Amino acid sequence: MNHNPEANLKPEQDQATQPLLNQSPTHNSQNNQNLVQAAQILATLRTEISQVIAGNQELIDLMLIAIACRGHVLLEGMPGVAKTTLVKTVAQALGLNFKRIQFTPDLLPSDLIGTSIYNPKTLEFVIKPGPVFTNIVLADEINRAPAKVQSALLECMQEQQVTIGNESFKLDLPFLVFATQNPIEQSGTYLLPEAQLDRFMFKLLVPYPNSEVEKQIITRSQQVIQTHAIISKPQLTLLQELVDQVYVDEKIIEYIVKIVQATRNPAKFKLTIAGYIALGASPRASLAIYHSAKAYALMHQRQFVIPDDIKAVAPACLRHRIARSYEAQANQISTDNIIADLLEQIVTP
Repeated sequence: MNHNPEANLKPEQDQATQPLLNQSPTHNSQNNQNLVQAAQILATLRTEISQVIAGNQELIDLMLIAIACRGHVLLEGMPGVAKTTLVKTVAQALGLNFKRIQFTPDLLPSDLIGTSIYNPKTLEFVIKPGPVFTNIVLADEINRAPAKVQSALLECMQEQQVTIGNESFKLDLPFLVFATQNPIEQSGTYLLPEAQLDRFMFKLLVPYPNSEVEKQIITRSQQVIQTHAIISKPQLTLLQELVDQVYVDEKIIEYIVKIVQATRNPAKFKLTIAGYIALGASPRASLAIYHSAKAYALMHQRQFVIPDDIKAVAPACLRHRIARSYEAQANQISTDNIIADLLEQIVTP
């Protein structure tokens, strides 16, 4: 049996919603117009989110790119840098349903996906859906949950479905996971499995704000700022389809493959960072760079990908997929340092 237990738990969506984008472009000029409109939508979303989130423009852009590519995002930063606020604001600007789950060591899979409850009146088991039955899930401090919870979340991320007992239920699309973790405090935490890390399209670093941005944060804390929904679900779906239409030349694809292959066999490419990489990136990294570069090009009103687009998204796609060697850790060489050197040494087409 395969159905959504939430189907009868929420009102029907407004079928009269009129998408801003043309749903069936018939020629190149119409397609060009759609691409321009899509770039304008992304710019409007960025502006709306920036009214709440001070600074971090690049971070906001990369989050929007991941959403346009249907990708999950891992956010890493110290407490108090507005990771939760950022995800909540993005969900509001997209007009999507949002649920926040605080991950703890005693969390159970049923707390995440739901469970079946016996109804003594009807003498039947009834499915009670968990908080993952939404569009955007914020998994706060994801590395504090044990392996069973991580396994349940992994199925949601990869298959967009939930298994409760002997039944599977499809999740409502779009379904995106935004997870946070603290890079310093490791007491009571569990390392995320490599397989789960690989399911995140991006790993984004949320830094401390500079003095000017911190002043803006203090000023905005005294204001009540309402975030308005900029697009609807049908418009988001069309936006994602337009990303798929962006052209990628064969030489650009070869460039992506060289970058990822170099993380696995740096000696073959005669890279100076060969001794710093213990484990390279998987083919999912190639796909992540490919799709996110298309969205990056679209955001900049281009119908084709250029090498600079690859360089802009590669760090976010690779930093959680490359394992540093003992030598790199001993010399305090970060993954971002390795990626920067790699992009500098691989020949640009």
